[in-house]
Amino acid sequence: MKAITLLGSTGSIGTQTLDIVAQYPEQFRIVGLAAGRSLDKLVTQIRQFRPQIVAIADPSQLPDLQAAIADLNEQPILTAGAEGVAEVAAYGDAEAVVTGIVGCAGLLPTIAAIKAGKDVALANKETLIAGGPVVLPLVEQYGVKLLPADSEHSAIFQCLQGVPSGGLRRILLTASGGAFRDWPVEKLPQVTVADALKHPNWSMGPKITVDSATLMNKGLEVIEAHYLFGVDYDQIDIVIHPQSIIHSLIELQDTSVLAQLGWPDMRLPLLYALSWPDRLYTDWAQLDLVKAGDLTFRAPNHAKYPCMQLAYAAGRAGGAMPAVLNAANEQAVALFLAEQISFLEIPRLIEQTCERFENTAQPTLEDILSADQWARQTVLAASQPVVLS
Repeated sequence: MKAITLLGSTGSIGTQTLDIVAQYPEQFRIVGLAAGRSLDKLVTQIRQFRPQIVAIADPSQLPDLQAAIADLNEQPILTAGAEGVAEVAAYGDAEAVVTGIVGCAGLLPTIAAIKAGKDVALANKETLIAGGPVVLPLVEQYGVKLLPADSEHSAIFQCLQGVPSGGLRRILLTASGGAFRDWPVEKLPQVTVADALKHPNWSMGPKITVDSATLMNKGLEVIEAHYLFGVDYDQIDIVIHPQSIIHSLIELQDTSVLAQLGWPDMRLPLLYALSWPDRLYTDWAQLDLVKAGDLTFRAPNHAKYPCMQLAYAAGRAGGAMPAVLNAANEQAVALFLAEQISFLEIPRLIEQTCERFENTAQPTLEDILSADQWARQTVLAASQPVVLS
């Protein structure tokens, strides 16, 4: 039985991970849970999975959490705030930590897990996008495994099983195209938040759903693939695949192409990250190619998806620039979701912020965290209306 800690337990990744744990009680057990602010959902999870330690992101909710589980005979250790989440990540005999926290907030607890010798099932893109120059040396230093738990990088990882060293030639990341894949560019100024949150294929949180609409999620995945698989940016391509049946592909040196297919279901990459190198039988719906129908592909429209090129540029710049790109995007998307900026202002603010940044070629963790905060503040300042005296 594998002992697991789950960061971001009440979010989309977290709840699907717990579905897997519930389905395979002889395979997995929960050691720790860390959640955001969904107190009622967290209480339900504690009662069902009986973790040894629990953290809630908002310290003001800690008394309510204590009161809500006061009747339990075996009380978990309760902690709160960013330090509490990091404590959960490093705690006890957990063999693997699933990082389902959205955004750069997942970086520090992931580092805590690595330093505690835990393998990481990586569902948080930002850990490598922002922290790659720091995280990868730590992974090597502490001898842990970094297993991709999102659909695209899991697909690449699965296809690479058995490929000899030096056999990989190119990575092809598939993208659904998001909410606006069939919209003309001329209609994008009219986009509302409700429009952007209507993803045609996947059920995800609001931030990543907007990232899918801008295709920034795919640009971020390019940077993550560079760090995960050691492939140069010139060897990572993006293709629009509206059906989301092929989750990504690899091309080998002899031009053979391998693909991983399946229905759009985040449980599959999560299960593989937890069970690797084994394969567990599931009763989930099997892929029916006849039912899936035609599988089509198209090149991404750069006029519709400027964020994709911004991500490539930041990745090639290296250093702390990907952290700035990521933080600027997080802040701009938050402003859009709060209806404080328009959809098209997202790439504009990101580009302006990256252009203003003085890059650090070999950043420390402090450099990355500083760049992250600088980018957020820069986006906020640039989004404020000019007041004429």
